[in-house]
Amino acid sequence: MISASEALARLKEGNQRFVSGVRSLETMASQTRISEHAAGQAPFAVILGCSDSRVPVELVFDQGLGDLFVIRVAGNVVAPSQVGSVEFAALSFGTRLVVVLGHTRCGAIGATIRELQQPNANQSRNLLSIVDRVRPAVETLMATEVAKDPARLNHEAVRANVRMSADHLRHGSAELEKLIATEGLMVVGAEYSLETGEVDFFDGVS
Repeated sequence: MISASEALARLKEGNQRFVSGVRSLETMASQTRISEHAAGQAPFAVILGCSDSRVPVELVFDQGLGDLFVIRVAGNVVAPSQVGSVEFAALSFGTRLVVVLGHTRCGAIGATIRELQQPNANQSRNLLSIVDRVRPAVETLMATEVAKDPARLNHEAVRANVRMSADHLRHGSAELEKLIATEGLMVVGAEYSLETGEVDFFDGVS
């Protein structure tokens, strides 16, 4: 079993390679061993990320087949199905690192800000369900001076939403709480920069 700290180091190293435009030989070689992964999996990290097409998780961290257990949903929000997916990976495969990965210029964050500024009565119920999960992270910021600066508001809202999702995973599941307390499970929050390709691990990392 790979520890959370070792898994985090692997992700950081992989992201450095991605930013540098270099892929590891091991990552490329994994694509030639498809049949070897058919019997089972042992991902070393769980990534709960946004569905944005510009944030392909395996590429961002330069990882190969079977390395990451990836859950993607607009706004990297946490609903029961996402919690269950994280529990499944942690309990079934012994994965000890969970990363909530947000990103700059997130459309779900922008949609939530617009909805709070000017509610849309004709908004799709399904889209609104995502907005409603992001809303608590953004509402607090809307009542501060940050709201007067659109760029800063978006930046702070992305990070507030990541923190909220990470906290939900840490405290919204008895199974995950137990693994955190007794088995070394770590839940961290990070932000991917669309502009630079860099991932900043800013929440839950000492």
